Amino acid sequence: MPDRTGVLDEAYQRLHRTGPEFDGWLSNHAPMTVEAMVRAGRPELVHRWVDAYSDQLDELPAATHRIGSEWLAAMGDERRIGDWIAHFRVELAERPWREVLATWWPRLLPGVAAGATHGVIRVGHAVRVLLEGEQTAPRLDELAHGLGYWAARWESVPGAACPEGTLPPHEAILGVPVLPERTGGIQARLARLADLAGWSESLAALRCPSNSAQAYDMLADLVDVAVLRYRTHGHGAAIMSVHGATAPNAVLRTLPALPEKLWVPSLCAAWIATAAVTSIYAPSQPAPVEEGADLAVDEVLERAVATGDSHAIKFADTAMDTFAHKGTPDALAAAQRCTDLISPS
Repeated sequence: MPDRTGVLDEAYQRLHRTGPEFDGWLSNHAPMTVEAMVRAGRPELVHRWVDAYSDQLDELPAATHRIGSEWLAAMGDERRIGDWIAHFRVELAERPWREVLATWWPRLLPGVAAGATHGVIRVGHAVRVLLEGEQTAPRLDELAHGLGYWAARWESVPGAACPEGTLPPHEAILGVPVLPERTGGIQARLARLADLAGWSESLAALRCPSNSAQAYDMLADLVDVAVLRYRTHGHGAAIMSVHGATAPNAVLRTLPALPEKLWVPSLCAAWIATAAVTSIYAPSQPAPVEEGADLAVDEVLERAVATGDSHAIKFADTAMDTFAHKGTPDALAAAQRCTDLISPS
């Protein structure tokens, strides 16, 4: 539900004094998490959560050089995080936010892996707020931070190929080859995809939508597939596997703010992100699942929020979208599974 308490804007103002990363490269999940907490109906927990989380955060990097006509050369330069955020603050002050987004979205999409997909995820949370509520200064500033982070950490996925096949998402995901070498962080693993047999072919196997409406529906289906798959495959990497669902959902949430001509390439980028996470983190064998007791939406959300864990909260937030879309209790079970794996009781 949209925030009418003012808590979200207050939290954004506090958090915008901090940078989008800490400890060198870890993503600052706080702005995304507090938005999901408010939406889950727990705004009274936000400031206490921010108090605890903020202890580890770094200050916002200063802007030192203006981003101008050389913007392309500055893409993917993490040393210029402060410059990029300052750039988008100026753009959003001078032009309507949808216009800024429509200009930069196609430039940023090929770098969907930025910050382990947190660039696009943060933008998706910010856009959802702007679409549903008042366009306040802190909310526009949050979009500037998200876009700036994405631009500074811009990173493409090796061997990326757009859909040109015939398979729907639930079948195409089955053909994604598993990366055999699982050492190192996400950047090291992504680099190995370039030499993975069948990788590009598996990306191309997804059906190519013929129009924007089909792209939207396929993207919604892709999010659902990733959410439900977590229930059986999330144990391969409980935290990192979350992004296979939250990244495409961030793209889906952004589509209504974009010109429809950008919807098909948005599906392409979202599919590449989900497939990459699947390849580098999914286990070779699924885990058996048991039929559980009936779950209630409020209980699932409450348990995720109670952990205080950013990934559990954000995955539950995405799983609620799948539950609303498909009406399947398996979406609630997937959220519960995520909470159990990340923060076992």
